[in-house]
Amino acid sequence: MIGGENFLLVGAMLLLVAVFAGKVAYRFGAPALLLFLGVGMFFGYNFISFESAELAQFVGMIALCIILFSGGMDTRFSEVRPVMSAGVMLATVGVMLTAFILAGFVWLVAPLLGIELTFPFALLLAATMSSTDSASVFSILRTKKQGLRENLRPLLELESGSNDPMAYILTVLLVGVLAGNGQEGMSVGTSLFMFFVQMFVGVMLGYGFGRGTVWVINNINIANQALYSVLLLAAVFLTFSFTSLLQGNGYLAVYIAGLVVGNNRLVHKQTLTTFFDSFTWLCQVIMFLVLGLLVNVGELLQFDIIILGCLVGAFMILVARPIAVFACLAPFRNFSTKARAYISWVGLRGAVPIIFATYPVVEHIEGAELLFNIVFFVTLISMAVQGTTVSGMANALGLAYEERESSFKESIRERMTAAFTEVEVNRQMLVGGDKLSEITLPDNTLVVLICRDGDYFVPRGNAELLEGDKLLVLSDRGDELDSQYKELGIEEVLKF
Repeated sequence: MIGGENFLLVGAMLLLVAVFAGKVAYRFGAPALLLFLGVGMFFGYNFISFESAELAQFVGMIALCIILFSGGMDTRFSEVRPVMSAGVMLATVGVMLTAFILAGFVWLVAPLLGIELTFPFALLLAATMSSTDSASVFSILRTKKQGLRENLRPLLELESGSNDPMAYILTVLLVGVLAGNGQEGMSVGTSLFMFFVQMFVGVMLGYGFGRGTVWVINNINIANQALYSVLLLAAVFLTFSFTSLLQGNGYLAVYIAGLVVGNNRLVHKQTLTTFFDSFTWLCQVIMFLVLGLLVNVGELLQFDIIILGCLVGAFMILVARPIAVFACLAPFRNFSTKARAYISWVGLRGAVPIIFATYPVVEHIEGAELLFNIVFFVTLISMAVQGTTVSGMANALGLAYEERESSFKESIRERMTAAFTEVEVNRQMLVGGDKLSEITLPDNTLVVLICRDGDYFVPRGNAELLEGDKLLVLSDRGDELDSQYKELGIEEVLKF
């Protein structure tokens, strides 16, 4: 049995290797998550024995909650509003069309390879692969400072963030249908009813928990700022678990809650966003490592798996996804043919299909191991083929442009010599006059923001100051400013 120290050592080594592999991936324009998956496969094949689909599913559930919530927080209503209808269409109808088209192909082709599959099983296999994963896509685009025309980026972000719940519902319902061999499993009518219940409950509770989370964070007034991140993390898991308990779709609920939280005024919002960005990457790395450890490389490289996986991957990329995209976007005239083609190509599959493929394994569905291996193989193909050509395809279709890089964003805290201080206006400061211009301050010093009774505004020279106002002061004359503060009787100075 592995001791705790050895477990931590192995875990730390896996994370370090995965991070360095991600750096290599950026250099060659490949999705970093593909190499994270490869690291897990390498260690699973050579050094570590890991066979728990239940544990992998649990890790995936935790990671998906964080990833979807963080994706919702990063999505701006102002950006997605123009493409809201198209995005929702792709995330719902597009997922179902992809699943049924791909299922028909699998059902017809598998017997030619000596693999007999029922149509419900083929549909289950297709449903696990019916959603897209654009997290790695945008990591590549942002690394290359590449923008996309025709509002493609917000559209793809909206689709990738909101289509996982639809694929999850289809997968769970089909697992329920197959689990009872037609007796204890759910009927088609029951499945449709559960589908609408899960969607409705997920949306309602997601919005409700999102509004409640915003209110609590803005009014709880915790002295330790670090605890706000803990509070928001607890809200994410509470949203998921409570929604699932009431037969709603927890993944949809956490995404909706993230949208609500991210698009409302929130205290310490920058700190919370930074925390969730870092934590999301950690979850993605761990999730891909665990999924890589879970797969049996020997079974994955069997002849029938390779052939069927290649055929399914090619059909999904070249036929099923394009048909679904062009059909869903037919009512929307504001997208060019090139834009529709690019949306079709960026149907990248990632960790989500592999996680969904563990559900039949955990429920002991007949043929579940075959399904898992095919889904894993197709995901590798999608990430290797589509993931490495995301940037090149945008350039080839004339949809890319180079984004302007801010001269201040990265260096504002690291390189500038000026520093911020916060002070409170006292009576002595106002002796010479109550206008900002009448306050004596060193050269190269600016009052950039005033906080008064919870309201913030940028002052001018003739702005009237009141006792108790909070001033945010920027200066590169730190020593002179400290002396001036002492002369003005200011004892408490916050520096950051």
